[in-house]
Amino acid sequence: MGLVKENTSKEWKGVVLVLIGALLFSAKAVIVKLTYRYEISAIGSLFFRMVFAFPFLAWMAWKAEREEGKTTLTKKDIFNIIFMGVVGYYLASLFDFLGLKYISAGLERIILFVYPTIVVLLSFLFLKKKIHTREVFSLILTYTGVFLAYGQDVQLGSAKDVSLGAFFILLSALTYAIYLMGSGSIIPKLGARKFTAWALIISSFAVFIHFAIFGTYQELIQPLSFYVLAFVMGTVNTVVPAVFVSEGIKRVGSKTAAIVGSVGPMSTLFLAYLLLDEPITILHSIGTLFVLTGVFWISTAKKAKEVSV
Repeated sequence: MGLVKENTSKEWKGVVLVLIGALLFSAKAVIVKLTYRYEISAIGSLFFRMVFAFPFLAWMAWKAEREEGKTTLTKKDIFNIIFMGVVGYYLASLFDFLGLKYISAGLERIILFVYPTIVVLLSFLFLKKKIHTREVFSLILTYTGVFLAYGQDVQLGSAKDVSLGAFFILLSALTYAIYLMGSGSIIPKLGARKFTAWALIISSFAVFIHFAIFGTYQELIQPLSFYVLAFVMGTVNTVVPAVFVSEGIKRVGSKTAAIVGSVGPMSTLFLAYLLLDEPITILHSIGTLFVLTGVFWISTAKKAKEVSV
């Protein structure tokens, strides 16, 4: 009886951790949009995010190395970690921040959330994996939802800007999907926590170099209110949710975590409505529901397939 109670308590803690992590991750888009009310470029906003996140990321890497011990890596392993850090976090984040210059936070979260479907499509195109009937319906439902939300944003704003922003966010989802596919071979060897910390550190250096080349000195001088937003973005919306979701997955598993994490797009819509005055329309709501359902179906289908192998 005591063991059952302990397991139940552990699961509930895991659900709460994943839920809070998902909400904080999703709020990032809204905070980014708030930073754009200042004189700052996309790379400038991303630079400040990583500046405030970096000390905590270095601490996470140090702690993981100390607790899990050093891992012997080949040159190929090191190259893969660097590549995944650049593609999976630097490019994905850069495209995301660029896209948020042009589209609403709500649409950004809806498009970004389709990355599991991109993994399925990439696996079909390059790994010759079959797409099953359930996955086909999931893909149709998901992208119908995206087009509904996209069409609504086009009506509310500039078609050119919305299309450009949606393109950047789709690139962000694509690069993140590539990261997920490529990291599968190195995570078992290095460990998820250590790999994530090092990949984020590498992406931070890529951002710093990018800003040093293309950023401007004027962007470094901002009002105190901007630095507060940047600190929140780098810690509360980056480091804290990464830790919470990681700890939550340990307790409840990735399948449950994926279901709980699906609150992200809806929470972004409501937060953007409250803080950015972005409208919530019926088409936005229907589109979000379609995307959530499609991604859930394709994720559970993938899990079922993995279990049967």
